Amino acid sequence: MKFIDEAKIEVIAGDGGNGVASFCREKFRPFGGPDGGDGGKGGSIWAVADRNINTLVDYRYSKLHKARDGENGRGADCYGKGADDIMLRMPVGTLIADHLTGEIIADLTEHGQVELLAKGGEGGWGNIHFKSSTNRAPRQKGDGKPGERRELQLELKVLADVGLLGMPNAGKSTFITAVSNARPKIADYPFTTLHPNLGVVRVGHEKSFVIADIPGLIEGAADGAGLGVQFLRHLQRTGLLLHVVDLAPFDDTVDPVKEAKALVKELKKYDEALVEKPRWLVLNKLDVVPEDERKKRVKDFVKRFGWKAPVFEISALNRDGCEDLVMAIYAHLAEKKQNEHRAEETSMTEEARGINSIDPDDPRFKLME
Repeated sequence: MKFIDEAKIEVIAGDGGNGVASFCREKFRPFGGPDGGDGGKGGSIWAVADRNINTLVDYRYSKLHKARDGENGRGADCYGKGADDIMLRMPVGTLIADHLTGEIIADLTEHGQVELLAKGGEGGWGNIHFKSSTNRAPRQKGDGKPGERRELQLELKVLADVGLLGMPNAGKSTFITAVSNARPKIADYPFTTLHPNLGVVRVGHEKSFVIADIPGLIEGAADGAGLGVQFLRHLQRTGLLLHVVDLAPFDDTVDPVKEAKALVKELKKYDEALVEKPRWLVLNKLDVVPEDERKKRVKDFVKRFGWKAPVFEISALNRDGCEDLVMAIYAHLAEKKQNEHRAEETSMTEEARGINSIDPDDPRFKLME
């Protein structure tokens, strides 16, 4: 199935039913009084995050989603039936925004998360609500409120722990195939990858992380050249970026350092936050480089590129060095998660202390004395 990561839909909530003005007309009750019931509530439309869905393809072909209106009230104190809500299941990682204003309505980041997209209209009151000691035969009734109507822009940002970025034919697809369960298309020509691929890397029992591969970037990508810039949004949520570099390009005139710098430049053009993310350098295709030249070529690249962060030398085709890289990634992610957990515990502890502490200047403290 083609990876669909954008869609535009229209959601229309149901209108509330109208209240009714009615009077009791029963035998032996000549002055039964008002008995008009309220209208039912219109159906609302909700978004539900579902981890079993991984594309927005359904919303490319089903653009209009309309809930039913609530029923009108009836006499004999009969209230109108409320309409059922509509639940739209979407992939985890979907960002929902108002198409006209650009306002972010919901960000589905967890499985089972439920967010309101369009609220159904409230039902109108029947005349039973308008009776009083001075108005014993009210003929007033309320009309139902209209339901909300919105045009929404859906954008899927893949939730992955690690993101791969690099020029076309850098070996990203080969790497993700070597370390995970993903099986993307691999060929000896550029732009083989046309849509993002997700793979689960298993390190041990109940130990794994998710890695995302996006189409290769080229110079000018931020201005619309190539394909990768369309999918850079998927890297915005990753915790770690792997910059994969082809150290043995087919064309001898191609300079890997120049290409790597051009890629960083495009990242900065698109979103400077991506450049600030933790990023590791992965030098690939060392199996093609003569063994006696490898150290010299790696040292020359790192020096000219001006890189000080971790550097990994691998051959994705032969899987040389891949295991060490995977273990280093898992250790990094585990440490990051542990630090976040500690920070959360510290925050909760400080909050509890603030709740339990007593301010001597508080008037309630003086009363206690």
